[in-house]
Amino acid sequence: MKSKITLLIIFFIFIISACKKPEDTATGVVVINELMPVNSTTVADQNGQYDDWIELFNKSQSTVDMSGYYLSDNSKKNLKWQFPGGTSISGNGYLIIWADDDTTQAGLHANFKLASDGEEVVLSIPDGRIIDQVTFSAQTLELSYSRIPNGTGPFRWVIPTFDRNNDSK
Repeated sequence: MKSKITLLIIFFIFIISACKKPEDTATGVVVINELMPVNSTTVADQNGQYDDWIELFNKSQSTVDMSGYYLSDNSKKNLKWQFPGGTSISGNGYLIIWADDDTTQAGLHANFKLASDGEEVVLSIPDGRIIDQVTFSAQTLELSYSRIPNGTGPFRWVIPTFDRNNDSK
């Protein structure tokens, strides 16, 4: 009888873990890793423009599908810009979003800019729940606001590490 109960418990644990919603996979796994609200010489987008940018980092080994997720510069309006279908981040990979309010350009260009006098950046899953957010202060120098250690640490103003590990400074 005890073995049947044990098997039943193991079966229920298996069923519960198998029922995890796909959109929950990025919760705590994909983070806002770096952002640059004043970019006039550091890195240009594919059109040669020096725009604000946000870097996401996937802390897991598995690819995460970001289709339908949202980025915003306002936690009260966190569904501001939606990632297009087919957008993903490879395991331990980075994803750059240009925050230039120019959605007509090819690539990932959000419909908002980052304020040099400070604001917030919010990442939400498709149902609108916020999974990461960061508030940054005024910035006039060409620095990025980066998590150090990469993907897990607190944010601080440093020399940008666009699309690479923040610990490599």
